[in-house]
Amino acid sequence: MRLASWNWGGRDYVGTISPDGREATPLGVRDASRGALPLIQALADGEPLPPPSGTRLPAELVTLRSPLPRPLRSIFCVGRNYRAHAAELAGTVFRAAMPETDPWPIVFGKLGECVIGPRDAVRLPPPSVSVQIDYESELAVVIGRGGRDIPASRAMDHVFGYTVVNDVTARDVQMRHQQWDLGKSFDTFCPMGPWIVTADELDGRATRVRGWVNGALRQDGQTRDMIFDIPTLIETCSRGITLHPGDVIATGTPSGVGMGQNPPQWLRSGDVVRIEIDGVGVIENRFE
Repeated sequence: MRLASWNWGGRDYVGTISPDGREATPLGVRDASRGALPLIQALADGEPLPPPSGTRLPAELVTLRSPLPRPLRSIFCVGRNYRAHAAELAGTVFRAAMPETDPWPIVFGKLGECVIGPRDAVRLPPPSVSVQIDYESELAVVIGRGGRDIPASRAMDHVFGYTVVNDVTARDVQMRHQQWDLGKSFDTFCPMGPWIVTADELDGRATRVRGWVNGALRQDGQTRDMIFDIPTLIETCSRGITLHPGDVIATGTPSGVGMGQNPPQWLRSGDVVRIEIDGVGVIENRFE
């Protein structure tokens, strides 16, 4: 199943997308402004999906919103989770975090208010704030069943599904503050979508993540190459912290980010970043 949120005729809807991605079917919900979040929460409580209600439309006619326009809270994000990406930033972002072994994931937060839709424009900050804007193509895990101290052996039972995010980053701000939340959380810095694909249709542990800038392929990685796999990330994020239905964990980015180019390639006004994850879908955002 693919759960999506969209706008059509000036109204918000939430519903399902057909397996071929061509048809959008709205569901009978009272408030569609929160996207799929209330549906995920209701399913976790054992309630059924609401029935279809409204006009079934060609997906190309609707404006897709983020499936979670305002996530439940800040997004859990994972840094340095592909070895090639760790190597390309070993002298910059990760110079103080390159152990010989990998005992723990790096986890930070990204404010949920920075989430935008799969084709919305990303707003560049003025040069006085940042001149080093970068992209990060990532698979995001959406939690379906909550819990605390979830062991890795049972972690996949807590996955509702998967979506695509671009963990847009102001690298100079990230480096300046020696922590990552500020440089990751500028308004519009988290394109998400195009929908959520449920876990019964995709195993996020075995899929492909790719990212293009202005049509040129920059990132191409397999999630099986993660340093810390999805069960380990869920176990880590739930240690002493209760995860709730609708929580989002962004699992890290493959190599090929702008900062890793020689010389670095920062995003400029007019650039377009396209991210595709096999089995999930595509987001494409213009930077303005």
